[in-house]
Amino acid sequence: MFGTKKAFVFDLDGTLLDTLDDLTAAVNHALTRHAMPLRTPQQVRRFLGNGIAKLMECAVPGGRDNPLYPTALADFKAYYVLHCLDATRPYPGITEMLEALHRHGLLLAIVSNKLQAGVTELHQRFFSKHISVAIGESEGIRRKPAPDMVMAALHKLQVTPEDAVYVGDSEVDLATARASQLPCISVLWGFRDRQQLIDSGATTLVETPGQILTLI
Repeated sequence: MFGTKKAFVFDLDGTLLDTLDDLTAAVNHALTRHAMPLRTPQQVRRFLGNGIAKLMECAVPGGRDNPLYPTALADFKAYYVLHCLDATRPYPGITEMLEALHRHGLLLAIVSNKLQAGVTELHQRFFSKHISVAIGESEGIRRKPAPDMVMAALHKLQVTPEDAVYVGDSEVDLATARASQLPCISVLWGFRDRQQLIDSGATTLVETPGQILTLI
């Protein structure tokens, strides 16, 4: 299906990395400091996909209207910087899939709504052997679902949108792919279930990382 493509652009959280436990711990650390109700992993899973500011907006009672929201967000950031690797690991089969894509000569990139410092650290820790470009949130580049991060990644890879495929796990990723004019592979091991993805327009879904290899 995608045998003529030259590059794959991957979302990070929920696609390459299982970050749910560390994100939940950071959310609940911040909430605990302000005597707010804790959130379950299932709730945090639903809140993910639009960056940490939106995550904490959903987690804090009253969201941004709560006067404690800015401090809670700062507490989350401070804790997560120190604990983002406590439990985070690539999903089973991810490393093998990336190795196979790399062997096929495909260029690989990460685009994420995480802050650039976090994206850089996770990229270097887990994926630098096979993925050459990692773009996160930074000043001057709009967050997904705007196409800016994808366009920046493709520019660094020196390929056009016609030569690339996007891989993600959420409705934000589907919207990002559309905005970037890339076909999208939606993964089912991440933060959204099949029906949510189909309702958001997903047409190509995979249940395991190895199935991505059957599409090239």
